[in-house]
Amino acid sequence: MMHLGTLSLPNKQTRAALREGDSWILLDAADVGALVANPDWRNGIDVARTTGQRIAEDKATMLTPVQHPAKIVCCGLNYHDHIIEAKREIPIFPTLFAKFADTLTDPDADITITGSHKVDWEAELAVIVGSPVQRATPAEAANAILGYATSNDVSARDWQSRTLQWFQGKAWDNTTPLGPFIVTADEISPKDGLEIRADINGEVVQLSNTRELVFDSATLISYVSQFTILRPGDIVLTGTPGGVGLGRNPQRWLHDGEVLTTHIEGIGTLRNRMRLPSSESV
Repeated sequence: MMHLGTLSLPNKQTRAALREGDSWILLDAADVGALVANPDWRNGIDVARTTGQRIAEDKATMLTPVQHPAKIVCCGLNYHDHIIEAKREIPIFPTLFAKFADTLTDPDADITITGSHKVDWEAELAVIVGSPVQRATPAEAANAILGYATSNDVSARDWQSRTLQWFQGKAWDNTTPLGPFIVTADEISPKDGLEIRADINGEVVQLSNTRELVFDSATLISYVSQFTILRPGDIVLTGTPGGVGLGRNPQRWLHDGEVLTTHIEGIGTLRNRMRLPSSESV
C-alpha cells in the first residue's frame, strides 16, 4: 500500500519518491517509470525507508509520476453517461487511440494551447502498468497494474473534428496533466466505485463514478496486450464521463485564465490554469 511520486529537486534533477506520513522518501530512480522498470524495486524501497533522504510534503514539488512512458494508450467512449451524451451505441470493443509522452504535463502546470478555439476537458482515471503484460487474461492484467492516478485528456475539438481520426486533437504537447502521484492497486479499486469530477473555476462540469466504466482497467489492459506488449511505466487512460464541453447545449469551451480542477476520490487532485490566447478571439 503505497503512494509513489516523482519530485523536482533544487539541482534540476528529478527523483522517484515514496510518501510516508507527512514526508516523501527519495528513491534511487529518476522517476516512477524508471523505478518500476527494475523488477527488484520493492526491495529498494525497504532500504530507502531506513536510509533515504526525506522531504517534507509541504516542501515537495510534484511532477507527473512517469516522465517517459513508452506507450500511452487511451480509450474513448468508455463511460455509459458519456456514450449517451455523444448519442452513440454501447461499444462491443474498446475505442482506442494513442498519445505521445510529450503530451504529459505536471499536476499543477499551466496548460498552453495556441491555435485551437475549442479546447475541452476530459477528467480521466489513469492506469499505470507495473510489470510486463502480453496476451494476458483480465486476471493476469489486473495483477500487472501498479496503480492509479488522476488525469485530464485536454482536447482541441476543432482539430479533432477535421477528420474521422481523433489523434490530431488529442496529441498536443504538454496538455495531459497526470498525477499528483500513483496510488498502488493494493490500496484502492476503481471497480468499487470512485467519484470522478472536473471543475472550472469552482463550477462542477463533470461528476460521475468509475462504476460507469464500460471496460474496466483490467479488461482494457488485457485487450491492449493482445496486440502490443505493455511494460512497466506504460499508461492506459480509461476515458471520460459525461459533461464535456462538446456535449453541452450550447457547447462550452475552456478560456484563457480559467482553472481546471480534476479530482478522483481516494487518488488525487490536479489544478491546471489554462493559457489559451486563441480562445479570447472566439
